[in-house]
Amino acid sequence: MVTATFRFYGELNDFLPRSRRRRDFTIACARAATAKHMIEAIGVPHTEVELILVNGASRTFDQLLGEGDRVAVYPKFAALDISDLQRVRAGPRAFRFVADAHLGGLARLLRMAGFDTLYDNNYMDEEIEQISLTDQRIALTRDRELLKRRGITHGCYVHAIRSEEQLREIVMRLDLAGSIAPFTLCLKCNAPLQRAARADVLERLPARVRAHHSEFCTCGICQGVFWKGSHWQRMCAVLARATAPGSVNRS
Repeated sequence: MVTATFRFYGELNDFLPRSRRRRDFTIACARAATAKHMIEAIGVPHTEVELILVNGASRTFDQLLGEGDRVAVYPKFAALDISDLQRVRAGPRAFRFVADAHLGGLARLLRMAGFDTLYDNNYMDEEIEQISLTDQRIALTRDRELLKRRGITHGCYVHAIRSEEQLREIVMRLDLAGSIAPFTLCLKCNAPLQRAARADVLERLPARVRAHHSEFCTCGICQGVFWKGSHWQRMCAVLARATAPGSVNRS
């Protein structure tokens, strides 16, 4: 056995018991334990970690820990340039997501913002892991054990409870504001929306919509028809709140 001293920074402290938050603590490590093994044994999913310093030098997850090592563990940096340091994983993949069974509302809002997001209420953890790995998707979950699975290299633990706050949290954390392409995907099917001529959808429109709207989109899968009505205005307000400056309410 060896002992090492750990310190976690930023929101990583949310995964720790209060006695270990924002302070150094020394624990026993199995001989030949790696940084990744110990970080997850302490309770922090590896997908939440952006940078590891061992005795002041940047290291990868595979770093073997030795007697007396001091390990500093950091989340994603929003404002600091750490390009000269050794990050624990490759740069971010495309912003495509797979959401677990508890995040149906968030999946819908991400689609509304134009982000390809797979969701099924019946997904099992092993299915999400496989989808994330083979389809190169960022896993979104409120289950920290899911993020510890070996096949998930890119994921986000969602702290907020309400769907709108969850969207705001993900937009801020991944700096998505500049990539938003609203109302380009079907909220139900996740398929691209296509512009449709009024004559092609006329028979499927309520009378009041026929009288007041002339621009329409359709989904090639569910055949849904969409227009800029009151629901569109409410969704615009949701996106505006998600990209406004300020902190995230996690309650």
